[in-house]
Amino acid sequence: MSIRVVIFDDNPERRDALQLMIDASDNMECVGMFEDCRNVLKHIDATQPDVVLMDIDMPHVDGLAGVAEIRKVHQDIKILMQTVFEDNDKIFPALCAGANGYLLKQETPERLIMSITEVLEGGAPMTPHIATKVLRHFSTSENVSKKEDYSLTKREEDILAYLVKGYSYKMIADECFISYKTVNTHINNIYKKLQVQSATGAVSVALKEGLVK
Repeated sequence: MSIRVVIFDDNPERRDALQLMIDASDNMECVGMFEDCRNVLKHIDATQPDVVLMDIDMPHVDGLAGVAEIRKVHQDIKILMQTVFEDNDKIFPALCAGANGYLLKQETPERLIMSITEVLEGGAPMTPHIATKVLRHFSTSENVSKKEDYSLTKREEDILAYLVKGYSYKMIADECFISYKTVNTHINNIYKKLQVQSATGAVSVALKEGLVK
């Protein structure tokens, strides 16, 4: 079954390019394109997407408001933010609103397609530069609590650190010289120990409780 993708972006040329790229990919199809988030829930109900590619800076109703509206009704749909913005006042509201990942528009087509697949597998893809900003924000926050003992192994700690940096499963496998399947097994174990259901949850716990340096 194909991964159903919906695009929200006010740039018609970019919408068309994304549609062509998605439809040319195996097991993936673009089921809708919209120029802003007016009637966002109506569009979501009509297209039934698995993944939403969401621009932030759009007229009328922007992507941040769109994410918030979607999350009021749909918790399972994966949302990947796409933007030219690297400002903290754009990054953190997007993630707090319920986005599953945050990619700059400069990312390669290959990375974008990989991220769509990854987010459906529970990943939290982020452009590494964005991940660094998120990590720096939380590591300097007064909200970081004393590190608790979650009984993570050294390998699990390493993999969790890569998740925080925004690495994809494939990138983690390459860095750790292990298979994709083994990465997935380790990440599932991390979820159990941290009592979370997704990479977003694992990253949140890691940052809030100082589990990574």
